[in-house]
Amino acid sequence: MGTALAAAIGVIILLLVVSGFFSGSETALTAVSRGRMHQLEKEGSKSARDVNYLINDRERVIGAILLANTFLNILASSFATSVLEDHFGEQAVAIATAVMTVLILMLAEVLPKTLAIARTDRFALTVARPMRLIVGVLAPIVGAVQWIVWRTLRLVGIRQEDSGELVDSHEEIRGTVNLHHQEGAVDREHRDMITGILDLRELQIAEVMVHRRSMVAVDADLPPAELFEAVIAADHMRVPVYRGSPDNIIGVLRASDVAREYARNRGSFDDFNILSLMHEPWFVPETLTLEEQLHAFRSHRSHFALVVDEYGALQGIVTREDILDEVLGDIPDEGEAGTRGKIRKQKDGSYIVEGTVSIRDLNRELDWNLPDEDATTIAGLVIHEARTIPEAKQRFAFFGYTFEILRRQRNQITALRITPPSVPAIPPPA
Repeated sequence: MGTALAAAIGVIILLLVVSGFFSGSETALTAVSRGRMHQLEKEGSKSARDVNYLINDRERVIGAILLANTFLNILASSFATSVLEDHFGEQAVAIATAVMTVLILMLAEVLPKTLAIARTDRFALTVARPMRLIVGVLAPIVGAVQWIVWRTLRLVGIRQEDSGELVDSHEEIRGTVNLHHQEGAVDREHRDMITGILDLRELQIAEVMVHRRSMVAVDADLPPAELFEAVIAADHMRVPVYRGSPDNIIGVLRASDVAREYARNRGSFDDFNILSLMHEPWFVPETLTLEEQLHAFRSHRSHFALVVDEYGALQGIVTREDILDEVLGDIPDEGEAGTRGKIRKQKDGSYIVEGTVSIRDLNRELDWNLPDEDATTIAGLVIHEARTIPEAKQRFAFFGYTFEILRRQRNQITALRITPPSVPAIPPPA
């Protein structure tokens, strides 16, 4: 009798271990990193190939696992009840229920699933080959069960054709990167680069261009010597040329071409026709996305474009470097202050910020989360939220931040003090 009881206990434990194998496999195959599995498959891993095969049809895999798990747990419980009836009679059902609940919970659920969570990718690679064989064997039964289930769900208006959720891969990547950044696995700089690439298809040129107020252009009607000095003093590789009005751009001069021709003439302006060196201006609509404009730069073989609105009015200029700055962050040229020079931290924890600083650059530099849907610059955000053009020394509170207007030139906010939520705002003067 002792030997039979020991054998029965061994069979029950074996059934629970196999059930635990299926439970752990379900957790591992559900939580496995699809990106890493695809990379491993490209490197020649057969186990990763099996994992990808399984997760491409998760409904069938989960159906097979649930079928096997249910069968094994019921079989183990029934067998335990049968064994205990010979020893405890009518109390066998209650005892078997209590004992099997604990054993199934520990051996077939918690332990294997905890292991699968702790070693997800390794666990998935280990069970992929046997699970693929088991899923293949149980496929006819699982298919029949799925057919019955979907016919039942159709009665309440749920169709199989509508079951697939449309997941934006870009948003999935963005969420994953932000999550890993919060956990400390991804640096802020790397997070900003990745999200900057993802933002290329969402941001429009108008959000990154150099506004016409800040444009440097030269007058085509200037004498050759003054025109040359204006091009060199602009300190830009390409300088727009206008005639009559700054909005009437007739061409673009390259500083390198002008300097080369000046050197050939040995500093003489006799017969020096600078305007003959002009290139035809290239105009692009401000509604293009950065991704579209980057492709346009590549196909047009140009790094410089003039931006116009829907009426053809000049709005600013955009360069390839402006777009790259959205990915790599602001990289100032020699002698330029850059974004950091326009954001100055104060001893009290507040920041003095120039009004022309973009919200995206401010969020990147200080790891803030100010909204940039309705405005491009920080001055524009304050005007949008205040619903007016503030006066100097006025204060506003938006999104938990305190904004104090320091300087205003005409209708433009040129400088303001921003106090983040973690810093107590400075009380207004009496």
